[in-house]
Amino acid sequence: MDLGRLPEARFPDEASRLSEEEVTDADLRWVVDRVGEFGDDNRAGIERTLHRISVIRNRGGRPVGVTCRVGRAVFGTGKIIDDLVRTGQSVLLLGRPGVGKTTMLRDVARVLADEVGKRVVIVDTSNEIAGDGDVPHPAIGSARRMQVASTPQQHQVMIEAVENHMPEVVIIDEMSTEAESMAARTIAERGVQLIATAHGNTLSNLMSNPTLSDLVGGTQTVTLGDIEARRRRTQKTVLERKHKPTFEVVVEIQSFDRVGVHRDVGSVVDMMLRGYGVEPEVRSIRDGDVRVVQDASGLGGAVAAVPQDGPRLRRGLVSRQADVQAPEAPESAPERESAPEREPEPALDQEAPRSTSVYVFGVPRTNLQVAVDSVGAPIEVVDEPDQADMFLTTKAHYSRRPTAVRNAEAQGLPVYVLRKGSGEQIKQFVQRFEPKTRRETPGRRPSNVVRSALTEAEEASQRVLAGEERIDLAPQPSFIRRLQHGVGGRYNIGSSSTGQDPHRHVVLRRRRR
Repeated sequence: MDLGRLPEARFPDEASRLSEEEVTDADLRWVVDRVGEFGDDNRAGIERTLHRISVIRNRGGRPVGVTCRVGRAVFGTGKIIDDLVRTGQSVLLLGRPGVGKTTMLRDVARVLADEVGKRVVIVDTSNEIAGDGDVPHPAIGSARRMQVASTPQQHQVMIEAVENHMPEVVIIDEMSTEAESMAARTIAERGVQLIATAHGNTLSNLMSNPTLSDLVGGTQTVTLGDIEARRRRTQKTVLERKHKPTFEVVVEIQSFDRVGVHRDVGSVVDMMLRGYGVEPEVRSIRDGDVRVVQDASGLGGAVAAVPQDGPRLRRGLVSRQADVQAPEAPESAPERESAPEREPEPALDQEAPRSTSVYVFGVPRTNLQVAVDSVGAPIEVVDEPDQADMFLTTKAHYSRRPTAVRNAEAQGLPVYVLRKGSGEQIKQFVQRFEPKTRRETPGRRPSNVVRSALTEAEEASQRVLAGEERIDLAPQPSFIRRLQHGVGGRYNIGSSSTGQDPHRHVVLRRRRR
């Protein structure tokens, strides 16, 4: 309700007018007089309900707008993370406004207090978890609730809860200040389990927030020595985690029935700071049943790691595998990935593998399709990145790091970067996919040369890691050799090219210590 405007009921997907008469001062006063007392955050509630009423004031303090948010207890919403909260580990919930963080937090409080039998204390900032009034809403079960008189005092109430009431679990909603982060660290160091929500959609967003990054370990700038910088293949000045995270588990709430889970947050943050993208375990719940939509692999089975900032080639492809498992590695060395199972080579009288699917971003699709048709290259231009084997863009678009590029790299989709989207550049790109076997072996169907070459490099890298000194790969064109060098770099093994065209090939070997 806004003064001088028509009142609206707003739903996630639409808005509906409630009246054809404009809101007046009398209407706003009628609402304000019938709710609880507004705090310094301009929020109030209705006793024994979970509704939240927020007021907009003018510079004189007079209400000119009111938002009445309908709150409700949805039992079972915490089941999707039930196994995580029962372990005793501290869990941080992230998600956009309105996605259900507080609803899940409320259900978790009830489960821990009534079903697990723990002593649970809720620090209720704006009475949003347990409702307005002195008697908390029954949705929190037997958990106890401490009200916060004013928002700046929340960190003090958090410490008071631990010192005065002997909780086993402390639940906090909407952590947003550095003082609250420090209070949370103090509580965790005393052996109390924390379940909290914070502003931010993903773990990477939280790491970029200087106020709240301390919740996941914080970051600090470290200067490496020359030898260590060369070994890591990074700049001498890098970011590293400052200390142990306050929360061992981070849950990214993607929708009402879908979450992403990062276990072992300290290791995940270390991977991200080294330039690796980390894929969470994705869970969904339907009809009361929780199922894992996407397994996380690597790092002890906790996460799937995909290097994001590996070697970049102006006209080359950086190959990244998203769903492979990493063996154990020294603490200071980048985690290594094992090769996926190699696809069998097709016999000459069998159907050949499908053509390479390419998704274009910033490159004229029509020009690419014309070049593919004229050359007859085994390339299929697709509409969605999820359908593609390769992501094609230009240097100008790649350098700006748009969301589409970051998502492709995070999903392990190989990214090929053209200097510019001209017709000649596109033609050269397409011609590289015309296999020599089509000219040299009449009647043989074209194979996926790029995929076979990368698979060969992956398998050879594994053999080198297993102890072999040197492996010579099959001869390849220059742009494919660059991809194979990138595979060797990801495994932190040596690579070089030797021989003369058309026999020039990549050699992978163990690095000398």
